[in-house]
Amino acid sequence: MTTVFRQADLGDLGMICRLRVQRTAWLTARGSDQWTIAGRGLPIEIFARGVGRSLDAGETWIAEVDGEPAGTITVNDRADPGLWSQWELADAVVVHFMIVDLRFAGQRLGHRLLAHAGQLARERDRDWVRLDAWTTNADLHDYYRRAGFHMARIAGPIARGPSRALFERRTDSWDFEQTLAIPAAGLPSSAPRLDPPTDTILTPPALPN
Repeated sequence: MTTVFRQADLGDLGMICRLRVQRTAWLTARGSDQWTIAGRGLPIEIFARGVGRSLDAGETWIAEVDGEPAGTITVNDRADPGLWSQWELADAVVVHFMIVDLRFAGQRLGHRLLAHAGQLARERDRDWVRLDAWTTNADLHDYYRRAGFHMARIAGPIARGPSRALFERRTDSWDFEQTLAIPAAGLPSSAPRLDPPTDTILTPPALPN
């Protein structure tokens, strides 16, 4: 199987929302409050609005496996207030809305999506890829560590959202040729999961007025 990345457009919005609903249900069934209203997650309508603006800005990408949409990621240089400092944002791209379709879980697609963000950072002469993860999702934190990220910190009280675990990875730490060449198939459904329980970042891109 072949994985390619393409820039998303507004026609992909329904599919991206479907992936979020799919993952939210999957998480809820496992006792997580990520993305739920009880956990202070975004209602799907607000999520869709944020993704739509990112689509308009050309910031969202789709990973296709043999021509079929399998995952999504948004990459820009913004974050919600109180997460990263201005100097940290000035030297980084920021990952949002990363979701892998459950049908493709366990095939390291999340690693390739993150490597794609790293390539974008290199093209933009940014030294870091940074992201915020759901604060209480320890499994997700472990996933990002396995993907080569380290936790910078838990954002302080000025950041009021539920996604305050801050992770980062240096752009020059990737071997892009090797990472993006990872086969997109070959793992049976019973194989250990290599993608996170949720390949997702909750916080939507902070949008300019």
